[in-house]
Amino acid sequence: MPHRRSSTRPRVPLLLAALLFAPPLALADNAPVAIGSLGRGEAVSGQVVVEGVVTADFRPGLGGFYLQDDGDGDPATPDALLVQAGADMAVPPGFGPGMHCRISGGLVEVRAGADRLRALAPSRIGPCREGVPVEAVRLATLPERWEPLEGMRVRIDAPLTVTGTHALERYGELTVSFAGRQWQPSELALPGTPEHARLATANARQRLLLDDGSGQRDPKSIPYLGGATTPRVGSIVRGVEGILERRHGSWRIQVAQPLQLQPAPRPQPPRVPGTLKVAAFNLENLFNGDGRGGGFPTRRGAKTQAAMHAQLAKLVATVHGLDPDIAALMELENDGYGPESSIAELVDALNAGGAQWRFVDPGQGPGSDAIRVGLIYRADRVSPKGEPAVLEGGPFGERSRVPLAQAFVRKGGRRDLVVVANHFKSKGCSEASGDDADRRDGQGCWNALRVESARRLHAWLRTAPVGSRAGRVVLLGDFNAYAMEDPLHWLRSEGGWVDAFAGAKVERPWSYVYDGLSGRLDHALLSPALVPALRGAAEWHVNADEPDDAGYAGRNEPGPWRSSDHDPLLLGFDL
Repeated sequence: MPHRRSSTRPRVPLLLAALLFAPPLALADNAPVAIGSLGRGEAVSGQVVVEGVVTADFRPGLGGFYLQDDGDGDPATPDALLVQAGADMAVPPGFGPGMHCRISGGLVEVRAGADRLRALAPSRIGPCREGVPVEAVRLATLPERWEPLEGMRVRIDAPLTVTGTHALERYGELTVSFAGRQWQPSELALPGTPEHARLATANARQRLLLDDGSGQRDPKSIPYLGGATTPRVGSIVRGVEGILERRHGSWRIQVAQPLQLQPAPRPQPPRVPGTLKVAAFNLENLFNGDGRGGGFPTRRGAKTQAAMHAQLAKLVATVHGLDPDIAALMELENDGYGPESSIAELVDALNAGGAQWRFVDPGQGPGSDAIRVGLIYRADRVSPKGEPAVLEGGPFGERSRVPLAQAFVRKGGRRDLVVVANHFKSKGCSEASGDDADRRDGQGCWNALRVESARRLHAWLRTAPVGSRAGRVVLLGDFNAYAMEDPLHWLRSEGGWVDAFAGAKVERPWSYVYDGLSGRLDHALLSPALVPALRGAAEWHVNADEPDDAGYAGRNEPGPWRSSDHDPLLLGFDL
């Protein structure tokens, strides 16, 4: 797994870190002033008096409520502001949204991560009376600037696309976009280029967070979902209405009413043409304890035997749905090949219905990492040809997982295919230094090691390590690099390997969603001799678009859904 899944900064309570504006200019009287005029030009000290309608009450969750007035006639300034008030602060009877109130207090700033919110620290709230509810500013498209609407009630009439659900369980945040699915810039453009920078800027501009009006971590429920389960990435949201804010580096709407959700459909298993089907699948840490029902919790993966069985059921449903002849697997527990190993337990589960799955045993680990790659195959459809081979040492020592290669021949056939399972070093920055440190070009840490891994892998395969001289080779697995990053770019441009999805003319494939951005960490690369045999390529989006809580550790929806955090891929060949 290349990432840890929380990019959202910790919440900061609103009642902390209020800072007075400067330079001060005392007010001459207690006449109400337009909210839009506050904090512009010369600031004020002493008592500020404002009047307006309460548009939202977030006192229990965010320590304040929003007040909006009729405006100051300047479209460049927002006509609303936050009033700091905890749930225990005295307010008039019947206080709430729709009340027209006069409020006295001092103008302050409130820190929200790197952002500052304009706010009023009240010395008096009231008198209040029943008012006319504020009509939301309606937005048919993405506005040129959000700043003139900050703090105001807005309604977005344009459809928004859900691009990420990673922060929903922890912070009540849903990531959406005005421009459909958002892509990792390095999936589409070379890192460090103007095009890469343009894509990153466009992503930030089109991105919006939907928030739950609370600073509570791990909320028990999300009111704006209206009882619905977490939506898939790609779902459409309409009629979003609430208060616009900027907190923790992101523009967001504190949503005031349940969303109108159009769920993204779940896809059927892919079908590709060809007489030989090859899959690749990151299992997201399949660990089976001691293999006898004990040994839990393990270093990774499921915490209990029951959870492992639920995980295993999802993985089996995924492999059966793909129905490949050969599958390259990543993130298997590195616990040997005996009857109690994780790969043996997976194969036994796959064979429960009478199938004839087998696994490739190279006779060693391989490697010293806690996880390894593996190869499994249908013995009634294909046969291994010759002995398997592994590439150990160098970049495949303590960092990257050891590649595993095996030649196969279809039953009744003569032409062989070499399948190589791979799992390069992740982007995490633990212990990274020198050339492997994050260069802030979008490729994360350990990029130099991944490039060296690509070069070593290419050089190794030129020696025909499994004995096949035909040159029909497919590289499969989790390369922990997006399509235009250096390792994949080198393999294509210098090594001559061909992207199977480009060869099959598949537009915009993806296998992973991180922080609301989609891209491919999982790749299929073909040697030039194999390209003419390719008949099709597909991904099965059962995982990357699904929310975490659909998986075995959450509500455990039946079937393959969220069996891992990566989508599997499937290739069809005719040899």
